[in-house]
Amino acid sequence: MSLLNFRRKDTAPETAQKPAVEAFLKDYSIEVMPRTAEKVENFRDLLPEGTRVYIAHIEGTPIEDMVATAKRLTADGYKVMPHFPARIIKDKATLANWIAMYQGEADIKQALLLAGGVASAYGDFSDSMQLMETGLFDQAGFERLHVAGHPEGNRDIDKTGTAGVDAALHWKNDFQARTDADMAIATQFAFEAGPIIDWANSLKERGITLPVHIGIAGPAKLQTLIKFAIACGVGPSLKVLQKRAMDVTKLLLPYEPTEVLTQLAAHKATTPDFNISHVHFFPLGGIKTNANWAIEHGGASARPANKTEH
Repeated sequence: MSLLNFRRKDTAPETAQKPAVEAFLKDYSIEVMPRTAEKVENFRDLLPEGTRVYIAHIEGTPIEDMVATAKRLTADGYKVMPHFPARIIKDKATLANWIAMYQGEADIKQALLLAGGVASAYGDFSDSMQLMETGLFDQAGFERLHVAGHPEGNRDIDKTGTAGVDAALHWKNDFQARTDADMAIATQFAFEAGPIIDWANSLKERGITLPVHIGIAGPAKLQTLIKFAIACGVGPSLKVLQKRAMDVTKLLLPYEPTEVLTQLAAHKATTPDFNISHVHFFPLGGIKTNANWAIEHGGASARPANKTEH
């Protein structure tokens, strides 16, 4: 069965799988950018209160636009997690200023730390570990720090193999162990459940205990998805999309992540200690499209106050 099945009318097998998918989608997160957030008139029509919303910081985006988006989303009742891309932050003073702006305007206490997608660093920082070592996030009282994960490797770090990304995750895992940081791994998106499960299991085997928030590409046109997948360095699972694109009768049909999520949810249901704890959506076909798809599939991200966050 193709991993890129499109939504069909309810059948008995799908009905049986629905509770597992709903449980897996609980407390999902989603990513926005300032320019995409501007197109959403009212986030409360799309996302439950309490949803974690990442704000992607793309090279060239003014920090003022990032902070304004964070302020809006915080006011709407969301848990806002802006990106801090190391390579576009010139120095420690700039980092301190960004943190102060986010906290002064939007009371931000969460951050995704990553190297960033630019080829060369603007200044002193080239990776997320250097940001963590400044101590500024701890001094500012940040409650959560998420770091990047790559189920299919990262060619920016390792031209072959995964030695570099593996070493970085070990360092970050050790950082959590020796500090008070509450951390998780937020990953790049991929399209095949089997390799994702193998990668997640390999983390546990290597002693990496950080919970995983698995990146999933939301519903989008196939051509759009292939374009983003290539730009983001998605690895072997890209072949699934390319194979689909060769069938001209299906080229114009929208992709939906139903199959990959169903398989991951089924594995989680039978393996309670599976280290993938949350789903993180990349809304490549639009925030509204992704949010509505999540609603239709039972996704809920609001969390009762008495439950522990992972």
